Amino acid sequence: MAKKEHLNLVFIGHVDSGKSTTVGRILYETGAISEQVLNKLKDEAAKVGKATFEFAFVMDALKEERERGVTIDIAHREFETPKYYCTIIDAPGHRDFVKNMITGASQADAAVLQVSVKDGVQPQTKEHAFLAKVLGISQIAVNMNKMDAIAYKKEEYDKVRAEVEKLLKSVGYKTESVHFVPCSGYVGDNLTKKSPNMPWYTGPTLLEVIDTFKIPPKPVDKPLRLPIQDVFTITGHGTVPVGRVESGKLKPNELVVVMPSGAKGEVKKIEMHHQELTEALPGDNVGFNLKGVDKKDIKRGDVLGPQSNPPKVAEEFTAQIVVLNHPTAISVGYTPVFHIHTAQFAGRITELVEKKDPKTGQTAQAKPDFIKTGDIAVVKIQPLKPVVIEKFSDFPALGRFALRDMGQTVAAGVVLEVKPKAM
Repeated sequence: MAKKEHLNLVFIGHVDSGKSTTVGRILYETGAISEQVLNKLKDEAAKVGKATFEFAFVMDALKEERERGVTIDIAHREFETPKYYCTIIDAPGHRDFVKNMITGASQADAAVLQVSVKDGVQPQTKEHAFLAKVLGISQIAVNMNKMDAIAYKKEEYDKVRAEVEKLLKSVGYKTESVHFVPCSGYVGDNLTKKSPNMPWYTGPTLLEVIDTFKIPPKPVDKPLRLPIQDVFTITGHGTVPVGRVESGKLKPNELVVVMPSGAKGEVKKIEMHHQELTEALPGDNVGFNLKGVDKKDIKRGDVLGPQSNPPKVAEEFTAQIVVLNHPTAISVGYTPVFHIHTAQFAGRITELVEKKDPKTGQTAQAKPDFIKTGDIAVVKIQPLKPVVIEKFSDFPALGRFALRDMGQTVAAGVVLEVKPKAM
């Protein structure tokens, strides 16, 4: 049995659009969770007075697990389609969503935007669609959920579909290639099998649509970039960093450099899931022995690269950001915490270059005095400590970030240009 290709999928959309129920149902119908587990959840749901929530509990049981710290094992959220092996990034509310999207280990390859046909386009539907676009998710499908709530009427579906199409066009998606699927997560219409309740719909099921997504090419031809997640000292093995290869290849005996410290070393043994590898490719989470680098010279947030092409340490960088959630306004001098790949740093906004029109992407205002929630802007940022940052167009995983302040995600963005520090 050849191993299926791996697709990272994020479910986005307004809070009550039935995302957890849909995802739970798909996991159940594809055999990723068993009948016993579902029955247990059904009882639990009934106990807390939430009958009909058993599918949602599939995902929500995991949230509790996550809160208890069992984040290492993402096996729970995986299911198989005929073509792919999918990991679901569940996007609960938008705060977690952004954090998951950007600092989460998995970067989404595609998104399913969930819209309740009962409620139509909601504020968060807009936000999520827009965010997906700005964060570089080019493939999107729409699950028109809760068809059972409108008695499966085609005219209701058509009305909401037109609204969603307009929204997707306005954020820059080409709607000709977007699939809209009328579903019911609760009843199970058109998720993994054709529904008898909507003879007027002849298109694919949601699962079939997921199989039309393309896996982005693995950037093996680019230079090695490996953000460090953790570093261990293991007796007899010395310094053992752990991280995920984002681009290029990691090979034994390779001469590498750790940035920003500039420490140089040689890669010895590479392991993934306790098996030795002769090379690690993009997407692989590996541990490896690093000879010649002292534990104090390497830490979480650092990035490993070849000595011939070291990762860039930024003096300053220019980025396009979306302000998601700021109580007042952001102006020059604002210094939030930035989360990028595995690093966190305080950064100062040194210039507001321009504000963009979200509908056209054109300049709406040059050098604005401030930007506020809902604005898209190009800004310059100066990190207050040395940190590796790369252009989104060169290394996507090292070029998308979140700004956090006051315990929440204030903005998200992608890096357009980097002014490297003179080393």
